[in-house]
Amino acid sequence: MSEPAIPVGAEGREEHSAEGREEHSAEGRKEHEGEVVTYEKRGRVAIVTLNRPDYRNAQNSVMTYALDAAFERAVEDPEVGVIVLAGNGKHFSAGHDIGTPGRDHHVRYQNKAALWWDHVDRVGGDQRFARELEVYLGMCRRWREMPKPTIAMVQGACIAGGLMLAWVCDLIIASDDAFFSDPVVRMGIPGVEYFAHPWVMGPRAAKEFLFTGDRFGAAQAKEWGMVNRVVPRAELEAETMALAEKIATMPQFGLALTKKAVNQAEDLMGMRSGMDSVFGLHHFAHAHNAEVGADALGGMNAKSMKDTASTAEQNGTT
Repeated sequence: MSEPAIPVGAEGREEHSAEGREEHSAEGRKEHEGEVVTYEKRGRVAIVTLNRPDYRNAQNSVMTYALDAAFERAVEDPEVGVIVLAGNGKHFSAGHDIGTPGRDHHVRYQNKAALWWDHVDRVGGDQRFARELEVYLGMCRRWREMPKPTIAMVQGACIAGGLMLAWVCDLIIASDDAFFSDPVVRMGIPGVEYFAHPWVMGPRAAKEFLFTGDRFGAAQAKEWGMVNRVVPRAELEAETMALAEKIATMPQFGLALTKKAVNQAEDLMGMRSGMDSVFGLHHFAHAHNAEVGADALGGMNAKSMKDTASTAEQNGTT
């Protein structure tokens, strides 16, 4: 039996202004932009969809916590066997929100991933570390440990923070028009916070991926072992659902233990400790940028990142 897609809200949000703290409900966000995550159940498959297509599904905090609520709902539903993560519109996700009108890095949420103080009333590196530990590294690790199999259904852009969302999933099915990039080295920062690169594509491919900041297509990503299957765009949903439905027939507890076994093996190969060490380098780079330049992002914003990528493409370097 299929359930229609319904909005998922983020609760416990507080927005801060010069006048103090003001409580905001999910309904208030809906009036502003609409629901940023939707949830649908088809048989034993839950479909969680990023829903900011006008901004190429850029991830702000409200989306992060709405995603977490949707994933928690799917995990707690005994009828759900597999979770599919999708993106509404032409693109899966263009990454973290660093420039849309809905950017909400100043908003307080109840921490779900890290037992750490809130970032809002902190300054400098203290603020950046607290926020990124929670909403980037912490949330991705939390989602990776979901006991149910997850499949990322990727089309169009899968960039930076979008990679993090796809990488926490157990399987990735990409359309033939999908492309992947981690361009944050252009900011002087050694890759995104959830630094899975050497484990999902191998060290040499990871270095090329990061050193160049190039966009790589789905066929290249499959050759590196980063995605499981590449299918025509028109067949992406059907192929993903067919695989999800097949996996969902397997014993649920057996799948959970198998997923945990593979994740533990990956961590024994250094993934978790490696990420911890790179997270420190990531924040050292932020601090260096703030000390010697205009800001912690090396003076880059969404527009300049896009312009730099376009210039490189015109010059034949992507």
